[in-house]
Amino acid sequence: MSAKEVDVSSGASDEAGGSMLPPEIIDMDTFGQLLEMDDEDDHEFSKEIVWNFFDQANTTFDKMDQALKDEDLAELSTLGHFLKGSSAAVGVIRVRDGCEAMQHLGKLHDEAGVMDITKEEALEKVQKTLKDVKTNYSKAEVALRQFYGGGDGEEGGDEK
Repeated sequence: MSAKEVDVSSGASDEAGGSMLPPEIIDMDTFGQLLEMDDEDDHEFSKEIVWNFFDQANTTFDKMDQALKDEDLAELSTLGHFLKGSSAAVGVIRVRDGCEAMQHLGKLHDEAGVMDITKEEALEKVQKTLKDVKTNYSKAEVALRQFYGGGDGEEGGDEK
């Protein structure tokens, strides 16, 4: 965790109670906007959105794994674009950034989208990037499940 953790005070526990989301994993401006849509008494609305994100991410990771096996860089770029948007919507910034890099790599550009690279270079970099994205997703999932009190929720999220 970084030196600064952000307190999500709209219903979350304060510093004494835990439930702090690490700002290096969760963009608190975006996540705070999501929490503002909740009723005052609970976080059911935002929780449903986050649990749907978990389901989408896991499905997308399966598709990415298959696209990588098939060496289908165009599909990896499309899937990266999709998961980038979902991640951005809930504030999962490292997944968002990694998926943006995958989007560029799938188009035979470097991670920043500036320089052209070969298919072999792109496949090698996508493999590493996908591994990093999955690691960062797992960290975000743990933090968000802890924020919402653990469990798999009513929305069908998978417990890991």
